[in-house]
Amino acid sequence: MTTTPGPTVRRRRLGAELRRLREASELTVEQAGTHIHRSGPTISRMETGQFRFIARNVADLLDLYGVTDSDQRQALLALAKETRTPAWWHSYGDIVPRWFQVYIGLEAEASTISTFHALLVHGLLQTADYARAVIRAASPDMPLADVDRAVELRLTRQKILATDPPTTLWMIVDQAVIHRHVGGPQVMKAQLERLIDASEQPGTTIQVVPFAAGAHAGMISSFTLLGFADTGGAPETAYLEAPTGSLYLEKPTEVRRYEHWMNQLRGTALDPAGSRQIIHTAREELS
Repeated sequence: MTTTPGPTVRRRRLGAELRRLREASELTVEQAGTHIHRSGPTISRMETGQFRFIARNVADLLDLYGVTDSDQRQALLALAKETRTPAWWHSYGDIVPRWFQVYIGLEAEASTISTFHALLVHGLLQTADYARAVIRAASPDMPLADVDRAVELRLTRQKILATDPPTTLWMIVDQAVIHRHVGGPQVMKAQLERLIDASEQPGTTIQVVPFAAGAHAGMISSFTLLGFADTGGAPETAYLEAPTGSLYLEKPTEVRRYEHWMNQLRGTALDPAGSRQIIHTAREELS
């Protein structure tokens, strides 16, 4: 099973450019939609990279927006064609909601991932048994075969940490995460061992915000910052997840706000060595 990056980032790049052109033309999403016989919400989904592009639609929108430069048109139409290449996670579409497929695509193509979680270990560092316990708790009616496929998907996502060079991951968790016995003591013991091992790998940093820190920036919400190679790895998208959907923030002012909170958490949390020790202690308590 390959984890070759899919078309998600290219789709979002094209969508962002179409949005910029529409706004420069002072047109609404409804006006753009009418031009290509689509709805306003469909145009919004195209502009946020959540809709598969059709080259004819893109060409018609470029006409509407007055784009006549041949090189610019060819580049955008070529990008539209590339976005239709199926991603490796496409076969899991029946068990993964569309909004999370967008995240998987961004994650797969990110060069840096910085994340804070107050309740659980991030999916990129979960063991199979921990992931299974989380999935079954969230979806108790899911058929066991689908649970197995969901676990398989989660583990396949983790391959980005084994590439050369690996995706840079900086995970911060509240101390409660390492003390909550997800799946039972033995499952949790193995999960803590996974975190200890991961913390010693190049490109992965793990920090724990101790109970003694009191109130901290992460109490607002769990969140993830994604950076990409073409931006030098700088955070470009902030991702927030809810049980029935997700929120992607891309405006620089919004992303900077979450980057500021992430930096606050890095200062509040124990350093990597201290974090490794507190995880090791929690693991020993389960022996």
